[in-house]
Amino acid sequence: MGDAELAPTLLVAGTASHVGKSTVVAGLCRTLADAGVDVAPFKAQNMSNNAHVALRPAAVRGDDGAAGRAGDGEADGRAGDGTADGRVDEEATDDDPERGASGQWGEIGVSQHTQARAARVAPTTDLNPVLLKPRGDGESQVVVDGVAVGHYSADTYYDDHWVEARDAAVAAHRRLAAEHDIVVTEGAGSIAEINLHDRDLANVETARFADASVLLVADIERGGVFASLVGTLELLPDDVRERVVGVVVNKFRGDRSLLAPGLDAFEDRTGVPVLGVLPHEDPGLPDEDSLSLPARGERAVRGADDGVPDEAAVTVAVVRLPRISNATDADPLARVPGVRVAFRPPGASFGDADAVVLPGTKNAVDDLLACREAGLGAELRSFDGPLVGICGGYQLLGERLERVEHESTRAEGSVAGFGLLPVVTRFAPTKRVSRVEHPLTPAGPLADVAAPDDTTDATAGDDAGGATVTGYEIHAGTTTATGAVARPLGPDSAAEGSVLGTYCHGLFRSPAVRRAFLAPLFGGDPPSATAAGSPLDDAAALVRSGIDLRAVPALDELLPASGP
Repeated sequence: MGDAELAPTLLVAGTASHVGKSTVVAGLCRTLADAGVDVAPFKAQNMSNNAHVALRPAAVRGDDGAAGRAGDGEADGRAGDGTADGRVDEEATDDDPERGASGQWGEIGVSQHTQARAARVAPTTDLNPVLLKPRGDGESQVVVDGVAVGHYSADTYYDDHWVEARDAAVAAHRRLAAEHDIVVTEGAGSIAEINLHDRDLANVETARFADASVLLVADIERGGVFASLVGTLELLPDDVRERVVGVVVNKFRGDRSLLAPGLDAFEDRTGVPVLGVLPHEDPGLPDEDSLSLPARGERAVRGADDGVPDEAAVTVAVVRLPRISNATDADPLARVPGVRVAFRPPGASFGDADAVVLPGTKNAVDDLLACREAGLGAELRSFDGPLVGICGGYQLLGERLERVEHESTRAEGSVAGFGLLPVVTRFAPTKRVSRVEHPLTPAGPLADVAAPDDTTDATAGDDAGGATVTGYEIHAGTTTATGAVARPLGPDSAAEGSVLGTYCHGLFRSPAVRRAFLAPLFGGDPPSATAAGSPLDDAAALVRSGIDLRAVPALDELLPASGP
């Protein structure tokens, strides 16, 4: 297929990080999908430790199998199975390529997974072909086409691996543009980082190789919105500046008429139209990275605005690990009325907590060493309530971590864990990346499992149903039991007393898991919630309310005459 036959691309770029690019892309994808447009999201390079599994297309797997069709069980956001024929591969070994990212599954940033659901397409690794996962000491794990290829410093990545990463991004984009009506791509950080313009894969390079129109988003809440917009345009390379079709001012509060003179002056100065002003609203999409979390050593509480008096609420403490990953695992708990999800630093007391969650980490070994110095081990051992460790948090709860040089930037050999579960984790160069599905059996903090008919609630979201838990695993290391343990969530879990460890990300999306975990804290069934709207639909409504979509050439040609 020639370039003339490739679909158009719209790049949603930003003047800075956290200006709302992810939300705008998700809203555009859902709006276009609702209008019958075949849209695909894309982000050439992402830096985030919040990752999700996605199918690896046949083009990068080296086989003839089909991947990425909506029929694969991903298009509506439900978790798929662990193998292509619907079985979950529980017997695979570390040497089995289907157990790791070299097989059917790879990993992408959680925002691109969310945007795929918004677009109603199956997530594949083409949506985010390059993912950088920081692990500390200036190094990141580099994931290309869903597969972890190594840990590199920034200099090494740009000097020795960036060209390969760019080639992967170009190929992934080309596949998407050949299969869909339009590609809506998200930039990263600021598009005006002049020190990176010769290697800015997510912004400048994407604009060029995708022949993209650029929609520039700025955050007015930070102050100085016009200076940031004008400065960004001034610093863009000339060929990229010519691609800017308009700007969007995001997170505006108050009377828009007061903003109008500034918008007019901006347009007069730059010749770039203001295509929208979006109100300061949060549709509730998953956080892309840890920047939305409290800084190291600080605290934050989610769910406190639900109208439930504090004396009637329960507190689930989540340890804010230094290299925390997939912190979104706790989000479903915060959406239950009466549940306070309290992020605490490793040195904090859990005396007022009703339960504790030890989340994932990009570097379990170095976080274990840091948490031990902060006194977390003693605090966990003195806590007598339910304790759940997920992924890296599960590994920390064991007796020992072995071959840690494959994970750590500081240690070698073996490191003692917190000793709360009779398990040992052994690291290796390979990773386990897969969809999983497990029957839920009563044990540990999930001992209060109700009959399937009793598990449905209004907060069920995408994973409503009976006592079967679907989720995904992304982890290095294999964990084995040194003694008798219960397995409430399949062979990659362990429970003893009030402690549970599991590799299953997304477990709290299951209404059965939430009820089993929360019911003992409330002394009965947790409060019911009023059914909430879809965050993806809310993002679409936000975009439609404030952006003149018809003024974006790439969109106007695709939207139906009666559409938004």
